Amino acid sequence: MDNVVVLVRNQPTDEELESLGLGPRETLLGLYVGRPLTSRGWYGETLPDRIMIYQQPIESICHSEEEVVVQVRETVLHEVAHHFGIDDDRLDEIGIAPPNHHHRAAINLTERRLPYLE
Repeated sequence: MDNVVVLVRNQPTDEELESLGLGPRETLLGLYVGRPLTSRGWYGETLPDRIMIYQQPIESICHSEEEVVVQVRETVLHEVAHHFGIDDDRLDEIGIAPPNHHHRAAINLTERRLPYLE
């Protein structure tokens, strides 16, 4: 991958949620912002594509640090796939789709480390 940055943010902005047709109570774990490799022509002198990983939503669906590690890996793979032009339907077919969210008690790892400042 070239000219791509991966960022960890506390949570998505209202604008990011709205751009995907999601409401404020819906969960977004990650987001790819950029032009997929499959739709690029000339591509130069531009800011990097961005993959955002959202800490609080990921922690809200996980029960342990081990689950957080697995979820971050799956989320990054999902967003990297979008960079390579793979859409959600194909990701579902190959098993890298967003998780089925269940509302459960969640782990909060934020208090155990210095939070990322946006």
